[in-house]
Amino acid sequence: MTPPAPTDAELNVAIRARLASLGIDLDQLPPGTTADPETGAPGRDSVLASLRSFMRGTVANLAAYRLPAPEGTGSADPATAAALSQQRAPMLYPSIAQEWRK
Repeated sequence: MTPPAPTDAELNVAIRARLASLGIDLDQLPPGTTADPETGAPGRDSVLASLRSFMRGTVANLAAYRLPAPEGTGSADPATAAALSQQRAPMLYPSIAQEWRK
């Protein structure tokens, strides 16, 4: 069962919490959707709307992505295919890692 999509208010709380953990305070932006004429800073509501759109689209797509199983494994079992997709990423210099593991 798919969980219900978050509301705008729930996303606003999540976005503000994440930004606050990074030291960013959206209350420093001018209220509303109009940019500040002196500084050019975007309005707080327009920033939140843009971030909500990003969270609903891009983040969901990235979370749904699964690496394909390696070629030649041919597993039809979804559990096995999911496990096989968790292979190590190729290394730029594998010899360094091989020596390090000895």
